[in-house]
Amino acid sequence: MRVYTPDQIQQPLMSTSAFEILDNQSIALVVLTTSLQIEYLNPSAEALLGTSLKRSLGEHLDHLLISDDLFATLHNTLSTGQSFTSRETKVELLDGHELLVDLTATRMPGGSSALVELHPLNRLYRINQDDRNAKTQATTVELIRGLAHEIKNPLGGIRGAAQLLERELKAPGQTEYTNVIIREVDRLTSLVDQLLGPRYHADMKAANIHQVLEHVIQLVEAQWPDLIWKRDYDPSVPDVKGDEAMLIQAVLNVLNNAAQILQGRSHPCITIRSRAVRQFTIAGLRHKIVAQIDMIDNGPGIPAEILDQIFFPMISGRPDGTGLGLAITHNIIRQHKGIIEVNSKPGETCFSVFLPICERQIDAE
Repeated sequence: MRVYTPDQIQQPLMSTSAFEILDNQSIALVVLTTSLQIEYLNPSAEALLGTSLKRSLGEHLDHLLISDDLFATLHNTLSTGQSFTSRETKVELLDGHELLVDLTATRMPGGSSALVELHPLNRLYRINQDDRNAKTQATTVELIRGLAHEIKNPLGGIRGAAQLLERELKAPGQTEYTNVIIREVDRLTSLVDQLLGPRYHADMKAANIHQVLEHVIQLVEAQWPDLIWKRDYDPSVPDVKGDEAMLIQAVLNVLNNAAQILQGRSHPCITIRSRAVRQFTIAGLRHKIVAQIDMIDNGPGIPAEILDQIFFPMISGRPDGTGLGLAITHNIIRQHKGIIEVNSKPGETCFSVFLPICERQIDAE
């Protein structure tokens, strides 16, 4: 329970018990004076707006949000007493982060304060979008896997025929053509194998995600030594349940892409960040805690026209890309009951991986 000072409850607005009731609400609640100064934030509002009651008490609302239209509407509510509700409203925080909320404002008894309710929709929209993307991705993967199987069978026949033909040819110059056939068949077979994905089942064990990240950084750093690395690890992130080799491959695909796209740019930088996130929903299942890994580069960004399809096979943001690396990463993360998301703009692309924590660690909390 939070303790309130006399200054915090000096207005006849609410008693301490009323504050305590609002403190326990899951809806973000903000109380404002007639001049839109902050009188109260409940813990849900603190989390949503990225601030605290102690820091924001007495400050104008424009210290948290950027929205002249919203301020005008709130002034109208306070002056007329007419409540209003705005659905799917975009609210921009001072740090540039954008929230999508259902917003309701009501003048409180006495007319000296307004109660603002904020119902965040970002997570709900993300869950729905993740579900749609997962279904589309699964359909696409199954289609491509089916085509890959059909392609692989005749490739084996072509290679075998080329080898038999090579034995019959007498002139050394003639075997050059059969060698070309065999090399190209092998190249296509390797491509098909990547489309088919891993051939073995994941060996799920407790895996330290920071060890995975450090291993991949060493691999990428050896190939591109000019990269600048920034680490922002939360050492309290518990082990995830996963196949370490597969997780290394998933992270390597993302960081390899970032390293390649940064070549030739001044101050090429990749930031790796880890966090423990509580009460997070993946594929309709609510987890007590998940590990979040953000991989951020300062490259040119992913073209907007392919951003929604970036995890589909054969979709690539690079002219020389195969479009398989991120599709394989998506498939690996899905096998681990997690999700991967991407946000991109010029100068910053962030791939975020969310992985469930080992159950035994959750039970031990």
